[in-house]
Amino acid sequence: MDKFSAMQAFVRVVEAGNFTKAADSIGMPKATVTRLIQTLEKELDTKLLNRTTRKVTVTADGAAYYERAGRLLGDMEELESSMSRAKASPRGRLKIDIPSSLGLAVIIPALPDFYARYPDIQIELGVSDRPVDIIGENVDCVVRGGELQDQSLVARRIGEFNLITCATPAYLKRHGTPQHPDELANGHTLVRYISPRTGRLYPMELRRDGEEVQVSGRHMLAVNDSNAGVAAALAGLGVLQTLTFLVQHHISSGALVPVFGGWCSEAKPIHVVYPPNRHLSNKVRVFVDWIADLFAKHDLIQRKSTLTLPAQHALAAPAAPVALAA
Repeated sequence: MDKFSAMQAFVRVVEAGNFTKAADSIGMPKATVTRLIQTLEKELDTKLLNRTTRKVTVTADGAAYYERAGRLLGDMEELESSMSRAKASPRGRLKIDIPSSLGLAVIIPALPDFYARYPDIQIELGVSDRPVDIIGENVDCVVRGGELQDQSLVARRIGEFNLITCATPAYLKRHGTPQHPDELANGHTLVRYISPRTGRLYPMELRRDGEEVQVSGRHMLAVNDSNAGVAAALAGLGVLQTLTFLVQHHISSGALVPVFGGWCSEAKPIHVVYPPNRHLSNKVRVFVDWIADLFAKHDLIQRKSTLTLPAQHALAAPAAPVALAA
């Protein structure tokens, strides 16, 4: 038995959830994948997978084997990528998770440039705002906005984002344009955002001249996706506080109007985060460097024209990677 191929097949079946997708991803016939895993189970004298007609699930022994096998395969990829040929042309599978807002507005449209530089890297891209277990889900790196929660990882600050409060002209004509955030509690409807991590509603936060206000007014709609919030605001469903880069085009066109001139929110950091491996693989390194450069130059991230004056400050240079553990 080719133990390496069997290990690779097993890992891909666990990640894909079925034999057909796993076979397609590694370019093997389904029958070959099935035979490899059966032989592996026989040699290990343990059942790794539970098979039904609808799905494949991993056993307790299989989960333990998957964790060790995944790390071993990753180490082998890292070893290969450290060789001179790989350094000249990084190759292999890269598993990345990014927020939907940044993914759709900034990162995905720029990927042709990445592939032009690194055509031999295959990206598996998770696009969501859900919390991701980088180690448990065998993810190479994630891009996250806001303060980081897992202090055991390594993070490189690649930029920052700001929030802006806005509504449609039609909404403001019907309900009036508020001059102070406290006015949102009377006669206004908000579009609220739900944290994908905690399930709690975020308050609107605004500051001016040392005064800080949190608003949690009446809402008819709450969403857990920033793009959905923008769609709701464009539909006239209420006042929205959202990411500036998501609404710059809509504000430029007049579809949305900023409110609370002179008020701003505190800038939040954007990090690319990866496991604290002793040696960062070359394929991860080139992606981290590429996305840092992308954010440093991208108009939607850098442009401050939609912000009120107190928030129009220059971005600091991206920081070097730091280990978050104390």
